[in-house]
Amino acid sequence: MSMPSTPRSARPSAPQSAHLDPWGAPPLPPPRKRPAALVAAVIGGALLLIVAILAAVVLSGKVFDTSFPRAESTLTVPHTVLDGRYELRRNDSATTGRAMARTWRLSLDAEAVHGVVASYRLKDADYDDVVVTGMYGRFRNTASLRARLLAERGSTSSTVKVVAPPRDLTPASSPVRVSCEYLSRSWTGGQALTYPACAWADGNTVARVAYMTTSYVDLKDAAEQTLRVRSDMLRPIR
Repeated sequence: MSMPSTPRSARPSAPQSAHLDPWGAPPLPPPRKRPAALVAAVIGGALLLIVAILAAVVLSGKVFDTSFPRAESTLTVPHTVLDGRYELRRNDSATTGRAMARTWRLSLDAEAVHGVVASYRLKDADYDDVVVTGMYGRFRNTASLRARLLAERGSTSSTVKVVAPPRDLTPASSPVRVSCEYLSRSWTGGQALTYPACAWADGNTVARVAYMTTSYVDLKDAAEQTLRVRSDMLRPIR
């Protein structure tokens, strides 16, 4: 991810957030003049929101296909992604992911579902996270699912607006479709953060990737990086 460098001494330390509960309330607005706290709060709130959206999307989807695809791959949580530049910071797949999977098993549009929730942080940075919230299993109606992942949003503690609507930014060489959008999240205290979020959906894996950084990230770059994240996390079933 190309972004301007910031002297480490000028970066405030990011506080550790509590366990992420997909059914709990989003965190309170961050305090003023604390960019690291702002990003940490956004990451937590975004994870809660994305998890809820994913569950609602899968449960509410209409059935258009007649059969489930074969299970050929899964999503793992490697120690690093994006050429090793981002290190695993949190892996809530065993807790948050498991709770999601219990809900998704009720859906007619998904079978044998497992949830994956993880965040990665740029090495030697106090903030700048890549947050992955997704699932693996057997999925139908992937085009509709991918669109819905980016369609709904909301929060009780902040306002989320679409800065740039979702666009299909799939590179010509990719067989997997990916869509991206810009979101702006603001708090009553005046803080705001604009960041890109992308989503992919194939027959075996679905995920939304949020790039939680105060640096500018081009949507096309975000789309390409999302496919690289997918490649880093994808494992074939042997």
